[in-house]
Amino acid sequence: MGITRGFGVDIGGSGVKGGLVDLEAGTLDGERMRIPTPQPSTPDAVADVVAEIVEKFQWDGPVGVTLPCVVKHGVALSAANVDKGWINCDAQQLFAERLKRKPEDIVVMNDADAAGIAEMSFGAGVGKNGTVVLLTFGTGIGSAVFLDGKLVPNTEFGHLQVDGHDAEKRAAASVKEDKGLSWEEWTPRVTRYINVLEDLIWPDLIIAGGGVSKKAHKWLPLLEVRTEVVAAALKNDAGIVGAAWAAAHGVRP
Repeated sequence: MGITRGFGVDIGGSGVKGGLVDLEAGTLDGERMRIPTPQPSTPDAVADVVAEIVEKFQWDGPVGVTLPCVVKHGVALSAANVDKGWINCDAQQLFAERLKRKPEDIVVMNDADAAGIAEMSFGAGVGKNGTVVLLTFGTGIGSAVFLDGKLVPNTEFGHLQVDGHDAEKRAAASVKEDKGLSWEEWTPRVTRYINVLEDLIWPDLIIAGGGVSKKAHKWLPLLEVRTEVVAAALKNDAGIVGAAWAAAHGVRP
């Protein structure tokens, strides 16, 4: 009998979301809980919120946690859209202490990598070989790259330079919101970004995730790119599902 349930927490620039996951179906097991990301989003403040969510569900097993950071060996090495205090923070140790777990029962990983694992295991990437790229459009732009189903961790393609700008400052979903752009006004920015990415790594498939994946029918048809682009199947729950799967199976990218 395999492991059938897990728990994941997805930390973003605007919200911390967590919940139980059905690891056979690759879906949330019941409702998720969302708490606004503390401001400032320091490690201690965010760890308190993560503990609150885990305790609410009375979960006592391994926990997967995502961060909008490059994460190596449980240590955050960058901080995108969260407090700079995360840089060089031993996040695995921090969450282990706050959740009263052994460090080996905590898996901390990049948020887009977690979402990518979920999509490749249960969603739009199942059975897809070649170079598959998941892009999450949210507060920023996250990326996860898979070669023949194997994750290449900690890619930061949301920070590509596009026409002299950091890509996510031009094409993230938050930019659409902040500037009040219509889908027709925002999508050419995404097209331009993907064109630059295509010329660098020539993907075989792009999976579009993040909050705007819920409205994929409004903007994916407007893209002018050469790569097939499909909507993420798990929508905004992919990070939680991927983190839970990684923790349950002891997978550390």
